[in-house]
Amino acid sequence: MKAFLLSILLLALPGAIGTLHAEAPYVPQANDTANFGPPQKILFWTPEQQVSGYRNIEKIFPTRAIVAGESVLELPEAPVELGAVQVQTENRSMTVDEYFVKQNVAGLLVLKDGKIAYERYGLGNDRESRWISFSVTKSVVSMLVGAAIRDGYIDSVDEMVSDYLPRLKGSPYDESSIRNILQMASGVQWNEDYADPASDINSASWQTVALYDYLGQKQRDSAPGEVFNYNTAETNLVGTLLRSAIGNNLSTYLQNKIWQPFGMEANAYWTLTEPGGGEFGGCCINATLRDYGRLGLFALSNGQLPDGTAVLPDGWMAQSTGPSAANPTYGYLWWLDNPGAYRASGIFGQGICVHPEQNVVVALHSARAVASETEDWALQSALCAALAEALAQ
Repeated sequence: MKAFLLSILLLALPGAIGTLHAEAPYVPQANDTANFGPPQKILFWTPEQQVSGYRNIEKIFPTRAIVAGESVLELPEAPVELGAVQVQTENRSMTVDEYFVKQNVAGLLVLKDGKIAYERYGLGNDRESRWISFSVTKSVVSMLVGAAIRDGYIDSVDEMVSDYLPRLKGSPYDESSIRNILQMASGVQWNEDYADPASDINSASWQTVALYDYLGQKQRDSAPGEVFNYNTAETNLVGTLLRSAIGNNLSTYLQNKIWQPFGMEANAYWTLTEPGGGEFGGCCINATLRDYGRLGLFALSNGQLPDGTAVLPDGWMAQSTGPSAANPTYGYLWWLDNPGAYRASGIFGQGICVHPEQNVVVALHSARAVASETEDWALQSALCAALAEALAQ
């Protein structure tokens, strides 16, 4: 299980390790079970293992269900032909059609004004296929923190981490706020070098209590809020802090606050840190593409349900998607684009892009060749921007 956790905790950052292969072939769903890869090798699955495994995570790892309700938020169809739209970065140019093939896309959904403008599936997927989110989950957790603040479980993001996780009392986390760890700027020492056997990422235990004991011995490198330093362990702190505050599982809270009230159409599954354990705050919610899109619509609505009921505090989405002092391209577990757009990103090409100015949401399921590569992220961001711009015209 520790090897599995080490694998799935990777955030979508340039330079992360991953598999190398040609474009993933079509894999029929009927063959999925025969193509499951070893769980501890998830970052190095073959193309067939990627596709079959990504859409069947609940059959490979321990999960907890997020049950859909009876009421479904309908997504009317208003199709627009977007295949010829140009996706342009500094180094590459291609159409949406070409992107779909070259980036091993399993599903692309584009919503404009709450309506389906474009919906397309590949790699054997269809509308009912669930798919792994990887670090897209972090942004969902960010919204759940907001819900917990509105519900009164958490007073504010300026409270100290150790106020909710008393095992960290007397550690540097007495000086680090919830805001600091949401922005990956706690100031506490952490080395995320996967190639260094002595780094923290390769030395820490991922069992919750042991991890807290490990973190409690770390020293401070900088003042809280000043330096962005991606820290996988602190993503776990966010999830466990939230679980402690609400006195419930994250999956149940998501189900009761957003999944059912907003009208998701299908059950989803949240990967657990261990059988019967809690959900990890950074990975993984396995959901359909349309429900990815609905999550984007929930964010776009500033956390309001279809009937106008507010789930998040007033101004939460603006606050959580504003640039941080430590990193102008990162908010509260959201990546930021200009002008005013933001996105949830997961390795191997998962994503939810929200473009408020154009009232557009783009949801993406992929099985890319490399877990995280700078040019791939530039292309993914450019894809979302190009689609939003095309629909604005």
